[in-house]
Amino acid sequence: MSKQFSLGKIHVSNPKVWIVIGVGVAGVLILAETQRRRLRATKLEREDFGAFIERFELLPFPQPPPPAARQPLYGLTFAIKDIFDVKDYVTGFGNPDWKRTHEASGKTAVVVTALLKNGATCVGKTVMDELAFGITGENVHYGTPSNPQMPSHIPGGSSSGSAVAVASELVDFAIGTDTIGCVRTPASLCGILGFRPSHGVVSTFGVLPNTQSLDTVGWFARDPSILHRVGHILLQLNQVEPRRTTRFIVADDLFQLSKVPKQKTVQYIASNVSSLKGFHEESTNLKNGISTLKALSSVMFLLQRYEFKTNHEEWVKSTKPRLGPDVSDRVRAAISTAYENIKSLYKVRTEMRSALQSLLKDDGILVLPTIADPPLKLNSKKGLSAEFHDRASALLSIASMSGCCQVTIPLGNHDGCPISVSFIAFHGADKFLLDTVLDMYSSLQKQVSLVSNSPSLPDMNGNMDASELLKEKGNAAFKGRQWNKAVSYYSEAIKLNEMNATYYCNRAAAYLELGCFREAVEDCSKAISLDKKNVKAYLRRGTARESLLFYKEALQDFKHALVLEPQNKLANLAEKRLRKLTS
Repeated sequence: MSKQFSLGKIHVSNPKVWIVIGVGVAGVLILAETQRRRLRATKLEREDFGAFIERFELLPFPQPPPPAARQPLYGLTFAIKDIFDVKDYVTGFGNPDWKRTHEASGKTAVVVTALLKNGATCVGKTVMDELAFGITGENVHYGTPSNPQMPSHIPGGSSSGSAVAVASELVDFAIGTDTIGCVRTPASLCGILGFRPSHGVVSTFGVLPNTQSLDTVGWFARDPSILHRVGHILLQLNQVEPRRTTRFIVADDLFQLSKVPKQKTVQYIASNVSSLKGFHEESTNLKNGISTLKALSSVMFLLQRYEFKTNHEEWVKSTKPRLGPDVSDRVRAAISTAYENIKSLYKVRTEMRSALQSLLKDDGILVLPTIADPPLKLNSKKGLSAEFHDRASALLSIASMSGCCQVTIPLGNHDGCPISVSFIAFHGADKFLLDTVLDMYSSLQKQVSLVSNSPSLPDMNGNMDASELLKEKGNAAFKGRQWNKAVSYYSEAIKLNEMNATYYCNRAAAYLELGCFREAVEDCSKAISLDKKNVKAYLRRGTARESLLFYKEALQDFKHALVLEPQNKLANLAEKRLRKLTS
């Protein structure tokens, strides 16, 4: 006699039915688990903005024992473009067929090793345009990293993943390569700092070549002090160098290419130059500027095709790799072209460097748009992309063909799109350029935040006065990670009430997020003068002073905070850390 099983009000007397029910339940559970895993994978992809092609961890070299100072990049994380060799990993060059046909690297690239030796931790390789061709950042095989500023638009390339990893705050800095604008373009489109060094001054050993005559190793950061520190490591710079008077030479005719009104960029520079000691401004028109640059960019692309063919023709012909449409066209053009008068291409490089040296001398910085257009929408039509490409290439060709160093500096937004300006200094003036950015960045960002989108005063609302409403709007912007907007609101609140310590302290918090450390110190000092027991002001001033390397002053601030709040964990940890540094 078979047993009878009860399931709620349903009685089942045949055990075979239970097998069917079990299989059905298992199927539901498997389907649910599969769906959960898919959602988790999608979530992870969203969390890293599609920036990474491979995640791993390379720990820094051991720290020196006390009382030696910490290594300069201690505690910082970075990502590397899929063009740098890492021992025991295959360098993919942004293309699965390249990765399939090559073996794991036997050594790690010199620049990666240098960063690890100086305390930084590498957390993975990032997506790039295939074979380092292109400036859009799109990759048909691994997906296009999502531009945190404008998710429906391109991030720029070819070092797209590295730029996105920094812009989305996944890492403190990242390295890429810049051949024809591959660092400068994504830095501009993603609203962060990007540095292309002078050609030949940073080691490219362990970096896959695209065009050796143009290739450089560049880097991205959100904070100018981190950009500066990374530069000192990769450029192997001396700490002490005589200060130079700085002349800013605004290339008036080149701003005609830009769709951003000139006053949105040049005005910020002019306002800062007039307020900084040792800085001067002048304007110039490059001789036949725009037409000359279009011709120069044509020479640049011929040189790129010639050297790419020399480097990789054999692999392309033997492998017949799967390539995205745009990259495929470029590779086909490079491989199929018969090149003549190659020496004349290299002669143009020499003449271009000489012309820049004559213009800039040893104290000049050329000011120009980084690129002319806002970011294209993803999967834009080819005709529009070509127009964008041609205007961008004309501007980018100056540093690429002269070998001079260039930095891209974000200047807020225009019509909802990130905008930037670029500074170019003569070949070998990398420290001069990095120092200049560090000197003026915070005041420049302050000018941007105050001038752009300054909010209008709200109406009175019940018992809360206008200044308090502005503070609350500032708090909301801060929580929404809109730091520039928060500064604007707090500044308007201060104009209405200059005796409220909270307004200064809150603005200091926003300045800290923007990397405007000197402004944060000033605001916190004002807050403390108004309220001697303002713990947050001491903590924020200490944080800003530590970032500016004023360790003793920072230590005093954290000690004051502990006197007022003995159980404050942040102050306690900072006090211990700084005591070791200053002992």
